[in-house]
Amino acid sequence: NVIDPNEIIFVHDKASCMRANKIQHLLQDNDVKFWGNDIWPGNSPDLNVAECIRSIIKDEVETKMLSETEYNRYHEDTLKMHIENVLTSMEEDTELFKTLLCSYP
Repeated sequence: NVIDPNEIIFVHDKASCMRANKIQHLLQDNDVKFWGNDIWPGNSPDLNVAECIRSIIKDEVETKMLSETEYNRYHEDTLKMHIENVLTSMEEDTELFKTLLCSYP
């Protein structure tokens, strides 16, 4: 494993099912380190690595789609191709993921 489980803090998206007291107690009772309702900052999408990655993927795919001819720009196959290419290019970008993960407080 690359990640030491003792260094992990579970960060949920503040969905109502995760904020429920029963879930909070379940996590506590099982010694899961997590940000509880008392710590979680209100409405902070910038604290979600998945949102950052989604935004990067969206921007890169959008740029590639806009560079297509008007005919190809609206084809599903073209969209799928660009999504796959962007994801493939990101696979090896460990610096991006390291930067995003280390940006957490």
